[in-house]
Amino acid sequence: MIKGVHHIAVICSNYDVSRHFYTEVLGFTVIAETYREERQSHKLDLALNGHYLLELFSFPSPPARTSNPEATGLRHIAFTVETIEKMREHLHAKNIITQTIRIDAFTGKKFFFIEDPDGLPIEFYES
Repeated sequence: MIKGVHHIAVICSNYDVSRHFYTEVLGFTVIAETYREERQSHKLDLALNGHYLLELFSFPSPPARTSNPEATGLRHIAFTVETIEKMREHLHAKNIITQTIRIDAFTGKKFFFIEDPDGLPIEFYES
């Protein structure tokens, strides 16, 4: 039986830009970083609060992500934050464009979205 999520894998178009975004903007820490010459591919293992969570890959010339209209497949990644306003202020200080804060009609919790450097939607959801 499934016990939980092991990790999420993301393919990026520009490794250096995405590495900076996930580590310096969102605050992930690097567990391991590998370059595979035969695949011309970087693999970056990232942790959040000491827990392995994200794999960042680069490959030569990956196709662009289809976001609008939304395509079948993974829709977005969502992260829990304590205070939604503080997270939004942090992102604005890093020059990240954010959507407005909204209220989840089912839970009454605050949330908003941003996009990573390749347009992957990322949601921040107040705990």
